[in-house]
Amino acid sequence: MTLRKDPSPLGLQPIDFIPAAPQRLADERNDQEIPVVIAASDERLGGAIAAMNSIYQNTRANVVFHIVTLNDTVDHLRMWLRSPPLKNIRYRILDFDPRVLEGKVQVDPQKADAFKPLTFARFYLPSFVPHAEKVIYVDDDVIVQDDIVELYNNPLKPGHAAAFSDDCDSTSSKVAVRGAGNQYNYIGFLDYKKETIRKLAMKANTCSFNPGVFVANLTEWKLQNITKQLEKWMALNVVEELYSKTLAGSITTPPLLIVFYKQHSSIDPMWNVRHLGSSAGKRYSPQFVEAAKLLHWNGHFKPWGRTASYAEVWEKWYVPDPAGKFNLIRRHSEAYEAK
Repeated sequence: MTLRKDPSPLGLQPIDFIPAAPQRLADERNDQEIPVVIAASDERLGGAIAAMNSIYQNTRANVVFHIVTLNDTVDHLRMWLRSPPLKNIRYRILDFDPRVLEGKVQVDPQKADAFKPLTFARFYLPSFVPHAEKVIYVDDDVIVQDDIVELYNNPLKPGHAAAFSDDCDSTSSKVAVRGAGNQYNYIGFLDYKKETIRKLAMKANTCSFNPGVFVANLTEWKLQNITKQLEKWMALNVVEELYSKTLAGSITTPPLLIVFYKQHSSIDPMWNVRHLGSSAGKRYSPQFVEAAKLLHWNGHFKPWGRTASYAEVWEKWYVPDPAGKFNLIRRHSEAYEAK
């Protein structure tokens, strides 16, 4: 398929932008601007709202949220952002055009409803924040409990375009994740029976990383044409089926693992304490959860569901949906797919 020619890169259209905080708030907060990119799908909008609220309330920096969503979610999102606890948040809304993924993602017609185009938003960071040198990306199923400035200031080695939390070094990997497959090395994500993968000479036992929270150096990202590299491996997978089938069809992580193989820096694992959504049980002590800088409910059990662990921590940051839609969805959240 051919993509339409559009003067706006990737068909990403800025919809809303709140350019400045009120003067009182600006006086209280630091001048440094911290761009944070988060995807916000309508069925998980409450997650994105809670994540943004937790980031905003725990920093004095001028955080600007670049919220990537689909056009039919914009009105709902805009209404929610007018809620009193959120009214001073600075944000920009970007409409993501799923047609940019044509020819790069194989969608099973019988499972078309399960396809989540916004999971690929992280591949296009320079298009969302074109003038920034550095940006933070976070998934919608996180809560931040410390100052996001610390994560933003995480050092990246020369020549590295991103910093992730490595699975083998992560505190989260010290406990086996039931039913999650081998999420800690490359063979869990890539099919090493395929010649194209073998030719890359990437060791199968190489430690993987989690792309749900990361810091990107956009200057390096653009110099190395990371987006084009990711799209190349997406398109190759459509033809050759290069990804492993063992991890519930993960199609977002494998291209990142290939492109950033031994070419990424690390973030403190306490800035991505994850797998809270891998089971309904509490896999961490309350003391450890309290000490975590960022909590990540990746897995099937989301914190807005009935059976998630430490849902009460998430609920402290949740702002009720003024449209009344999300409360209904929460009762059916077990049907959600894990990221």
